[in-house]
Amino acid sequence: MSRFAVGRPAPAEYHAYFGRYIDRVPEDDVVAALEAQHGLLTRTLGALGEEQAAFRYADGKWSIREVVGHLTDTERIMVYRALAFARGETGPLPGFDENAYVRGAAFDAVPLGQLLAEFEAVRIATLYFARHLTAEAWVRAGTANGKTMSVRALLYVVAGHLRHHLGVLYERYGVTEAK
Repeated sequence: MSRFAVGRPAPAEYHAYFGRYIDRVPEDDVVAALEAQHGLLTRTLGALGEEQAAFRYADGKWSIREVVGHLTDTERIMVYRALAFARGETGPLPGFDENAYVRGAAFDAVPLGQLLAEFEAVRIATLYFARHLTAEAWVRAGTANGKTMSVRALLYVVAGHLRHHLGVLYERYGVTEAK
């Protein structure tokens, strides 16, 4: 739990595109939301076999392994952006093409258990980072991919992005929600 109330990001703190992720996080304490998600992806997907982890719900769509890899990559990138802005970075940061990253990663050659362990390790690092931010750092902002984002907006995006993809896994991949 954070030491002080971080609060929700105002719409001026993020590009409208990211509202679709931020809106998935109704909690006022994003650190608590991120903590509650720790282990959720592993509980949800950990019992799948390797053949199931290769499932794609349609041609050209990512496999379950690729979804996990994408989640890990995206969390790393969003938290790097948050780190840079929290520390006062004034230069613009680049965007990334999620499809190119997935194509370049060969996630389907990695056992699902290893991908899940990697995601959980990244989430632990995210939690340590978020827990140690100062009140001033949470509201610092910078530019990434030509869009202004605050640190707290980026961390809300991280939590909402996982919720978004879990929804896709439940709806399109037939994955059962973890209890």
